[in-house]
Amino acid sequence: MPFLALELKCQLKGVTELRPEDTDSFHWHLKLKCTNCGEAPDHWQYVVLNEMLEVPGSRGEANLVEKCKLCGRVNTLTILPDLFKSYIIEKNEEWQQIAIFDCRGIEPFDFDPRDDWIANSVDTGKAFREIDLSEKEWVDFDDKAMEAVEIGEMSVQFTTVRDPKKK
Repeated sequence: MPFLALELKCQLKGVTELRPEDTDSFHWHLKLKCTNCGEAPDHWQYVVLNEMLEVPGSRGEANLVEKCKLCGRVNTLTILPDLFKSYIIEKNEEWQQIAIFDCRGIEPFDFDPRDDWIANSVDTGKAFREIDLSEKEWVDFDDKAMEAVEIGEMSVQFTTVRDPKKK
């Protein structure tokens, strides 16, 4: 099975545990490529964990069911629940896996984090909610610690995972 992990690398200052605020309703904005013909439209699509669609000609369901406009193949993408991880400061500026997708005939090649992220202050534990990462950076002020907090230099990559359920 083709499992692809979404990995982030960024610089956290004063915050840790960066993650989507609600993984059930978070919109994962992706650019997708058909692995059959290579068609890679330049528009963003989103998938949501709690939105399931029936796969035509199958008894299965997926978070995204899409027919390629070029080759006509029906492709699917499913978000694997219970495998979400936070981006933690202990591995700051290193690649860290945050989500895994089961991809059938389709492959994500870019991710736009947009909004609805949450992170906690390293010093005070204060939760910063509704973080907007559409510019792949964010700055705020922790008034309890009297320090600036920020997220910057965000990069994204997708890597193949053998069997994520064995971890």
